[in-house]
Amino acid sequence: MNNSLSNQVAVVTGGNSGIGQAIAEKLAQEGAKIAILGTNSATGANAVQEIQKLCQDRQVQFYQVDIGQTLAVEEVFKKIFTDFGQIDILVNNAGITADQLLMKMSEDDWDRVLTTNLKSCFNTCRAIVRHMMKAKKGKIINITSVVGLVGNPGQTNYAASKAGMIGFTKALAKELASRHILVNCVAPGFIQTKMTHVLSDGQKEQILQNIPLGCLGSPMDIANATLFLASPLANYITGQVLQVDGGMVM
Repeated sequence: MNNSLSNQVAVVTGGNSGIGQAIAEKLAQEGAKIAILGTNSATGANAVQEIQKLCQDRQVQFYQVDIGQTLAVEEVFKKIFTDFGQIDILVNNAGITADQLLMKMSEDDWDRVLTTNLKSCFNTCRAIVRHMMKAKKGKIINITSVVGLVGNPGQTNYAASKAGMIGFTKALAKELASRHILVNCVAPGFIQTKMTHVLSDGQKEQILQNIPLGCLGSPMDIANATLFLASPLANYITGQVLQVDGGMVM
């Protein structure tokens, strides 16, 4: 593909680091203007700088916002529409973990994970859906996890949030299909990020035994899958979950 997203505007939540930044960079390289949403202004400024190095003259802006807060999200999307004039692609990537066995999990850890990972999708999609319906086009891509498909001990909150994203995606895809708005998920497996860097060699070896390809994925693997769903190549795909996990979940 070459400039397949030219003249389009993409919003990427959590686009200021890790997988989200890789997604923002990949979409920018294909011609999209980028709005990054996140809570850390320092990493946000760095992400903007890195993307502009890769794509000179590309319009890239960072917006500091807690995407779990409904009114704050509504306000920031108004700013994005003012700054960019349109939004064609929404990538809900922001997410956190607060792992603990259920019997030891606090209510706060449950609420924080469900709010950041799942309620944020409600907030962002509701803020954008009327615009996309009027335009009769749009792509919404929710970054879930294979944990939402198969579960994982110590992650009942995270698994619930990611499984919720899948159900949310399928329902919204059916609501919006008649307006030619496509809604899909990407489900990463184990990806090389800060979260996996802290694992011991023994833990990594145990993980690799469950991955048929025998290696961890990279953030760019997720970015490439997201680009595919955002591009014209995926114009007849909606309500689907694209697993990018080295064959871990079959």
